Order: sequence, then C-alpha cells, then structure tokens
Amino acid sequence: MSEPEFDEVIHPINRLRICSMLAPVDSLAFSVVRDELGLSDSVLSKQLKILQAAGYVKLNKEPLGSRIRAWIALTPEGRAALTAHLAHLRAIAKAANPPEPGPR
Repeated sequence: MSEPEFDEVIHPINRLRICSMLAPVDSLAFSVVRDELGLSDSVLSKQLKILQAAGYVKLNKEPLGSRIRAWIALTPEGRAALTAHLAHLRAIAKAANPPEPGPR
C-alpha cells in the first residue's frame, strides 16, 4: 500500500473546507456552501473551477422558478483525493506529537 498523498489542489484552506463539507453528503447547494464558509460568489466560483479542473467536484444546475440553482458534489476522484490528503495530514500531525512515555 502506498503512502497517503499530499494534494496541492485540495490543500488551500477554502478548497479543503469545501471538500470537507461535501464529503458526508451527496451534494450541497452553492448558496449553502457559500453562506457556511462566508465566501463571496466569485471566490467560491473560482475555487470550484480549480476543483472542477482537477476532476474533484461536479456542478449540476437546475431551474428553480425563474432562477437557476447550482448543486455541488464531490466526484469519486475527489473523495479519494480528500481521503488521501487527510490521511497525509494525520500522519504529519502524528509525527509532530512526541510518543507517550511508557511505564518505567
């Protein structure tokens, strides 16, 4: 089994938070992610374009009355990348903690 991989695409905080929000659900509305993370539409859109280009998220737009509602979902590749990235971060955190002293 290979080492978990650090992912430069996911690592920036806004992208990591987006992926982490999407991980436990099938999809979330653009407005829910925007409001929860306190991002502007343009900042969220920019981050989603980067994640889309990597194949980590997909957007689905649906009509809602006279408006369009966008739904965001992690792809299987995005879920795998997030899982590996988080495993890598856990390994870094574990290495930073000194071992517990054993009995003497």
